[in-house]
Amino acid sequence: MKVLQVGKFYPIRGGVEKVEYDLMLGLSNQGVRCDMLCASTEDHPEATIHLNEFASMFVMPTQINAAATKLAPKMIMKLRKIAKDYDIIHIHHPDPMACLALFLTNFKGKVVLHWHSDILKQKTLLRLYKPLQDWLIKRADIIVGTTPVYVQQSKFLRSVQNKVDYIPIGVDVDQKLSPIKESVKAEYLNKKIIFSLGRLVEYKGYEYLIKSAKYLDDSYQILIGGKGPLKDELQQLIDSNNLSERVKLLGFMTDEEVTGYYQACDLFCLSSILKTEAFAIVQIEAMGYGKPIVSTKIPESGVSWVNKDGVSGLTVDICDEHALADAFKQIFGKEDVYKNLSNGSKNRYLEHFTRQKMVDKCLQIYNKILA
Repeated sequence: MKVLQVGKFYPIRGGVEKVEYDLMLGLSNQGVRCDMLCASTEDHPEATIHLNEFASMFVMPTQINAAATKLAPKMIMKLRKIAKDYDIIHIHHPDPMACLALFLTNFKGKVVLHWHSDILKQKTLLRLYKPLQDWLIKRADIIVGTTPVYVQQSKFLRSVQNKVDYIPIGVDVDQKLSPIKESVKAEYLNKKIIFSLGRLVEYKGYEYLIKSAKYLDDSYQILIGGKGPLKDELQQLIDSNNLSERVKLLGFMTDEEVTGYYQACDLFCLSSILKTEAFAIVQIEAMGYGKPIVSTKIPESGVSWVNKDGVSGLTVDICDEHALADAFKQIFGKEDVYKNLSNGSKNRYLEHFTRQKMVDKCLQIYNKILA
């Protein structure tokens, strides 16, 4: 079996390319030939990167930025040259460049379409891309989502449910004790630490997480990691509500810092409000450390499937700071409630969301379409 993952960018920054990369490593470590073709970002030069005996990355330079997407025409030429070497091409959506490259390649083998999310905000891009997207949906031998909910409810996939499946995202978390953990605990001594992590953008719903602190006492500490365009606006919201003692924006965090804060926190919160949040890898990272999750019930999103209400945490309505505060109080209110959700969080991670689980499910799907 020879597989080519196609789509997104290098260096690895976002969740989609992280899934591709982890699948490539996981499959190749099991002796499956699995390469990756993608476009570059950050002016990274064209390159072929050999990762191990069974895995190489082909990075093609981005030459055009248009309609909120990056175009790397050399991906087309590269795919035309190498497609015949593979049994399966695994396309990661949304990525118009990957779809266009496949369309112009005349590949005769099996196609897996990995539907990470609908195109929601880029209306102009969707109008231009939809005919190609429709072709890709029809061309795919199987379409996989990251949760059963998202692919069942996507309006673009309603007519092809007969060939829809899902592969939950899986990650490996660093279980070694972080040297930062104890310093974070000491800084917020005797506080109930609520951690959140992500870009400071509208769909993350951080304004509601910040406002929830108005209904909490001084024993709670909300820490929000990440950078983004709403930093000043969110800081102003904190200051205007006199919440600087209960809420802190941490800014950009290194991987080492993220691990330390995951380990040090008592609870993780995902306050997102839009379907743009299709899965939220940060949830399963926190679950890997046995942290109870408070997340939101985003319509048509898979977020609430990941965090199972009453098992790994609690789910609340979107855009509701009162509900967030009440969920925090409920979890911390009784020791046995906290302990049960903490254990449930870790167990759900081990059952569904390790990298090996993701790789195993992917391999099952490959074998199914090749049978």
